[in-house]
Amino acid sequence: MLLGTVLVLLLFGGAGPASAHAALRATDPEDGAVLKSAPRQLTLTFTESVGLLDDSFRVLDPKNQRIRTGEAGHVPGRSDTARVTLPAEGLGEGTFTVAWRVVSADSHPVSGAFTFSVGKPSATTASVDPGPVENPTTAALYNIARYLAYLAAALLIGTAVFLAGCRPADANILPRLLWAGWWTLAGASVALLLLRAAYETGTAPTLDGFGRTLTTRPGQVLLARLGLLALTAGYLRWVRRAWSAKGTRTVGGVLAVALALTWAAGEHASAGIQVPLAMASSVLHVLAMAAWLGGLTALVTTLYRASVVEAATVARFSRLAFACVTVLVVTGVYQSWRGLGSWAALTGTSYGRLLLFKLTAVVVLLGAAGLSRQWAARLVTVDAESVVRASERVPEPAGGPPLPPAAEAARPSEGIGYRRGLRRSVAVEVTVGVVVLVLTTVLTGTLPGRAAEEASDAAPAGGLPVASVTNVPFDMGAAGRGTVQITLDPGQVGQNQIQAVVFGADGGFAAVPELRLTFTLPSQDIGPLDARLSDRGGYWGTNDFSLPLAGTWTMKTTVRISETDQVSETDSVEIR
Repeated sequence: MLLGTVLVLLLFGGAGPASAHAALRATDPEDGAVLKSAPRQLTLTFTESVGLLDDSFRVLDPKNQRIRTGEAGHVPGRSDTARVTLPAEGLGEGTFTVAWRVVSADSHPVSGAFTFSVGKPSATTASVDPGPVENPTTAALYNIARYLAYLAAALLIGTAVFLAGCRPADANILPRLLWAGWWTLAGASVALLLLRAAYETGTAPTLDGFGRTLTTRPGQVLLARLGLLALTAGYLRWVRRAWSAKGTRTVGGVLAVALALTWAAGEHASAGIQVPLAMASSVLHVLAMAAWLGGLTALVTTLYRASVVEAATVARFSRLAFACVTVLVVTGVYQSWRGLGSWAALTGTSYGRLLLFKLTAVVVLLGAAGLSRQWAARLVTVDAESVVRASERVPEPAGGPPLPPAAEAARPSEGIGYRRGLRRSVAVEVTVGVVVLVLTTVLTGTLPGRAAEEASDAAPAGGLPVASVTNVPFDMGAAGRGTVQITLDPGQVGQNQIQAVVFGADGGFAAVPELRLTFTLPSQDIGPLDARLSDRGGYWGTNDFSLPLAGTWTMKTTVRISETDQVSETDSVEIR
């Protein structure tokens, strides 16, 4: 049943494209900028540290031909800023496209594109192609491996904690869970390592780039995890049955912390604000999650399959689970605050909405856990009373009346009922816990709310349609129908740049005596505001036009075709 639940969650929970965690904060030149002369270099600034690929930057000229650039690198002392040098002989005039792809500090690739113009915009520009965002097969395999790694870590660490801390009387069946977790985690980690290069470049599964993966931080983290798993295998063979020995618990604790650190070093905690505190919080969160969810799996296995289940074992796990819940609440609140950044992000970002789903599942999980604690307390009470009655019972002489009385005979059946109720509530805990774990894994593949807000408040980010572009057809009389392409950048409240290019019926440039733009906001009775465009030798434009309010503006385009004839067209423009 659990396996089926996991597979359904993997297939449907991971069906959407993975979001990256670094967002483009600013570019130099700015997206859509018109420069008097060609720049010598391009600079991109992100919301967090980024890693560079062999093909991180591609610059295309107006004819869609790739331009040879220098090797991409970081600005000295700025791991969140990348730079690439352009040819010394210049680029010529026209509109150029910059397609980029980097790897965010928490190991997820992100890509985009932006444009800038030298001299004046081109009539036609190179298509904005940031390269493949992700290959569906590679992304699906990589995400499944990530999910399995989380589940396997919980099973491995949680079962070991259950054996060491809860001391079940019949522990013969639990080593199978340990090795199942170990083999699954080892296999998932190898798969992640082999798929890493293709995942970063967005290509089909291949071993190309495997050597480079071994030199990157995500690759080194996975190698460290595999090395720790090798040590863990030796530990599992050495410990055998001495789970409660002090030395055994110390070595096991060190290995568990080290394994949890490999997740903290490769996810959200490794980038952003308060990294040392976030890393420590992440390690504690992973360990508490593993001890609780993996321990629950060990407990439900013991309840269903063990020949003997002592109430003391259940009571010890109940105390352990309470401690884990406390740690999860404290670290979860901190990580939520760190990831969200504001209350608005809770409902206004994908990260916040996923977090709400997770919190709902956690509430259900806590309800099931509370029910389990009640069943456990009743079971402990019944077993304790049985021990007391057994110690106080006086042996009857041969041939005496039968023992025990009917009232006392009912107590064992009552204990059986409590065990049955405990098994059901723990099974519910495990099932809901898997859902929580999957939601947690999806959260690690989603842009945090804080980063999303930083990116939206910053300069236009590449790869997104940040400028408002409107094509206005108009009648040129006997010459046919022309088009005015109007770019309003950034298309938001405040200062905007306007570039208007007139095309004839044949698609080529067309010269007109005059071009006027006015803007009216009917809902607020504002306007018409004249954009005061000037002829810039091939296109009309202004760098200083202000729109005071957000809303749906009416843009009126007036084209003077000759000294005596003109035509006007109106369009709606949404200003954010």
